[in-house]
Amino acid sequence: MTTPVCTSASRAAAPVPSYTSYPSFSSYVRARGPVLLRTARSLTANPSDAEDLLQTALTKTFVAWERIEDHRALDGYVRRALLNTRTSQWRKRKVDEFACDELPEPNTAPAPDPAEQQVLHDAMWRAVMKLPDRQRAMVVLRYYEDLSEAQTAEVLGVSIGTVKSAVSRALGKLREDPELHPVR
Repeated sequence: MTTPVCTSASRAAAPVPSYTSYPSFSSYVRARGPVLLRTARSLTANPSDAEDLLQTALTKTFVAWERIEDHRALDGYVRRALLNTRTSQWRKRKVDEFACDELPEPNTAPAPDPAEQQVLHDAMWRAVMKLPDRQRAMVVLRYYEDLSEAQTAEVLGVSIGTVKSAVSRALGKLREDPELHPVR
C-alpha cells in the first residue's frame, strides 16, 4: 500500500456534504442572507466584491456546519468569517506590493498640444489638396477612409497596381511638400 505524497490532496478528495444535506443551513441562508449581505457591503466598496465575500464566508460556514454547537450564534460566526476573509484578502493584496527605488511605469511623453495637432492637421490637408484629383482620391480612400488597396481599386474602378503606384507617387509628393518639413 502506498501513502499519498500530498496529504492535503487526499483530504481534498474526501466527499463534501451536499447543500441539501443540511436543510437548516439552506433555511438560514434564505432568512439571513440579505442582512449578511449588508454586512459584507459595509466591508467592501464594490457590491460584486461584497457578494463574493459573503459567498466565501457562507462556504466556510457550510464546511463547519456540523462543528458549530450553538446555532443561535450563527450570525456572529458568519460575521467573523466575513471579517477574517476580508482581512485575509486585504493582507494578500498588500504583500503583492513592493517598495522600490525606481518607478515601474515608463516615462511617458507629455500629451500633444491640441493646437499643434490642429495646425498639423490643417497643413496635411492643404498638402493633400495640392495633389492631382486621382491621387488625392486614392490617398483619401486609403488613409482617411481606411480602405484596403483592393477596396480602393474597386471603388475607383482601377487595378490594385494602379492604386499602389498612384499612392506611392502621392506619398512622395507629400514628403517633398515644404509646408510639412517641420513635421519631420
